[in-house]
Amino acid sequence: MNELPVLGSHYEVSSDQAAENRTRWEALLLGLDEKLEGTAGQALTDLLNWRHFQRGMLLARDRIRLLLDADSPFLELLGFAGYELRHGSPAASLVAGIGLVGGVKCTITAHIPTINGGAWNEYTVKKQDRLSRIAQENGLPLIALVQSAGVFLPRQFHIFHPGGRLFHDLAVRSSLGTSSCAIVFGSSTAGGAYQPALSDYTIFVEKQAQVFLGGPPLVKMATGEVVSAEDLGGAEMHAGVSGLGDGLAADEFEAIAKARTWVSTLKHDPIARTLPMKSSEPFYDPEELLGIVSADIRKPFDMREVVARIVDASKMEEFKPLYGKNLLTGWARIHGYTVGIIGNVNGVLFSPESKKGAQFIRMCNSTNTPIIFLHNVTGFMVGKSTERGGLIKDGAQFVSAVAVSKVPHIGVICGASYGAGNYAMCGRSYDPRFLFAWPNSRVSVMGPDQLAGVMEQISRSSLSKISEEERAKRTAELRAKVEQESSAYHTSAHLLDDGIIDPRDTRDVLGMCLEVVAETGIVGAEGFRGVSRM
Repeated sequence: MNELPVLGSHYEVSSDQAAENRTRWEALLLGLDEKLEGTAGQALTDLLNWRHFQRGMLLARDRIRLLLDADSPFLELLGFAGYELRHGSPAASLVAGIGLVGGVKCTITAHIPTINGGAWNEYTVKKQDRLSRIAQENGLPLIALVQSAGVFLPRQFHIFHPGGRLFHDLAVRSSLGTSSCAIVFGSSTAGGAYQPALSDYTIFVEKQAQVFLGGPPLVKMATGEVVSAEDLGGAEMHAGVSGLGDGLAADEFEAIAKARTWVSTLKHDPIARTLPMKSSEPFYDPEELLGIVSADIRKPFDMREVVARIVDASKMEEFKPLYGKNLLTGWARIHGYTVGIIGNVNGVLFSPESKKGAQFIRMCNSTNTPIIFLHNVTGFMVGKSTERGGLIKDGAQFVSAVAVSKVPHIGVICGASYGAGNYAMCGRSYDPRFLFAWPNSRVSVMGPDQLAGVMEQISRSSLSKISEEERAKRTAELRAKVEQESSAYHTSAHLLDDGIIDPRDTRDVLGMCLEVVAETGIVGAEGFRGVSRM
């Protein structure tokens, strides 16, 4: 693999189609920027900001910036969690991602205290669970910037039961030797108290951090005792009396500096790491992706053109290029890391694509090679000939290979990801290490038009008698519902991916993810076994 062949390109930068594609993408990406601004999660009003600053406190993202190394990138994760959902909040009231602290990759979370006092809603809990999994799978230290009122009480039924998973995971992390640190910046109650209590190291900000199972009002109601917040759970009390505080800081800046010092004390053994080779930029400009791919997912594109603008030097060695042509498989490098790539070419999978995909996944496991999945799939082909030809068993072989594969999987949804094709391409239910989406992408059981058409046919063949006008109304309503539910922003709001990204950033996002998954070494399944019916 020392000399991979360069991928050819048929892209014409000055074509009318390229110009039309770029125009549509510009509008789409402007919308992405505006939506990202709306999910920034800093504060809802100037008044909340002012009150926060008056207490001498920094905003969540400013705390993260100070914690990170000066030259560190920050891969924000799940930024659209809870987006425009009835009981959601900007960024699910939690800013989170991966960055470098003292040269060490860390998972970082920060409550947004200017939204309901940093209280958790149901999407905060789901986001914390996902981040906990990412940190544990990739052996990353976890740093929590805590200032939370705990469970948002009006929605307690939907939050309390799954919310305990955070504490379970923190305990398991500690038992496995994967360290966690909590910096407490302000009032943190109930669940907000147990998070530092179950972390390996805690830092409290003097005359600002307060941690208690129940605040003064609850204590008075339960016991009749009248006590101040500082006496009940202030930083000095926990540092000198209860023993919960391991470090006491004069202000937020010193607290963050202490957390950076804590990271420097961790045993960080790089021996197991999978190290990259020398990297080189793609021969073709990633900016051209906006001219190659239509923002309309119904219009096909050549996934090879996408790969050529993501991989090092635009080089790739294809596997079985003449067999199962609707599935692109092969080896390349991204930021120096050798990867296997599986991408959809013409959107539909037949038996040859299924067999080819399963074989390639086995090969990647035998060589300890992580796999990049580039989704643009409408599903497996239906019809008499494919059913008689055994596509169900061949598709099951492909899906089984994905399920039992042990090398890290990283996915990008570049267009459609429909039906069982989503499973074969390692959609969310197949536990990819990371999964991102382009803002034009859609995920559902099938496309809105197809699903509405199927339901209309079922309606016509059923015994129920409705007018054509009513049937047309129901079909239109269903199509609109599926259109809305399959959009990238809706699926991302429900945490079905780890973030929506600009296509032009795909190479760098994948590169950072590869750095992360390489931290613990990349090892495939031994004696790869799975369903294999030929």
